[in-house]
Amino acid sequence: MGALKPWHIAVLVVVLILLFGAKRLPDAARSLGRSLRIIKAETKSLQEDDRDLAEKADAQAGYQPLPPQAGQQAPYQQAPTQQPVVDPVHRVRDN
Repeated sequence: MGALKPWHIAVLVVVLILLFGAKRLPDAARSLGRSLRIIKAETKSLQEDDRDLAEKADAQAGYQPLPPQAGQQAPYQQAPTQQPVVDPVHRVRDN
């Protein structure tokens, strides 16, 4: 039970011919083949893009920022502020 027997395949072929017609079956198979080829090419290109991104990330992981020159502060560091930062929600509750 559950195994395909030759008469199952024959019935399936007859049903397909009745549904689609003998002339449309080759066209349908051809378009299905083209679609599968396109899907295969797209998934392959996505995998290659992922590999390229991973290689770029690995290459950039070794970069270190330049140390600041004497007498200059690094641009990514902020000077300390005089006033503490207050959350707006707490400021409204205090009033």
